[in-house]
Amino acid sequence: WEADTVLGKAGGACLLTLTERKSRFELVKKIPAKKAEAVQKAMIELLDSHILRSITPDRGKEFAQHRLVTEALGVEFYFPEPHQPWTRGTNENTNGLLREYFPKQQDINQWSEVDIQQVVNKLNLRPRKCLGWKTPYEVYFKKTLHLV
Repeated sequence: WEADTVLGKAGGACLLTLTERKSRFELVKKIPAKKAEAVQKAMIELLDSHILRSITPDRGKEFAQHRLVTEALGVEFYFPEPHQPWTRGTNENTNGLLREYFPKQQDINQWSEVDIQQVVNKLNLRPRKCLGWKTPYEVYFKKTLHLV
């Protein structure tokens, strides 16, 4: 899994984004602020029922409590070299898709959890060329959807 945060208005709420690398399946949760404690709790909540091998976040301070996530979920963290966002390219590209719905400098609090989940569902049901025109949902859950 790759992890990052998508900021809205400075100092306000943000989105924790978790992207499964092979399938591009996305998990997102709105958190009240870009703080380590909020990120750690949200990561445990989102990933508790998923199969995990590793988590690769960016090097932000919001991931400072990664050891608590490791203890709770039994998963290792791998931090990339500084200033190398391409090492987490799947997550960065998916964050770009989220930005189409949640532009920079907008207050994330203006969107409800339901609104955010609807956007995530759209992205998880969007066919991708890199997946042979399957959706991230189909690849992650090994199910075939008949979208057309």
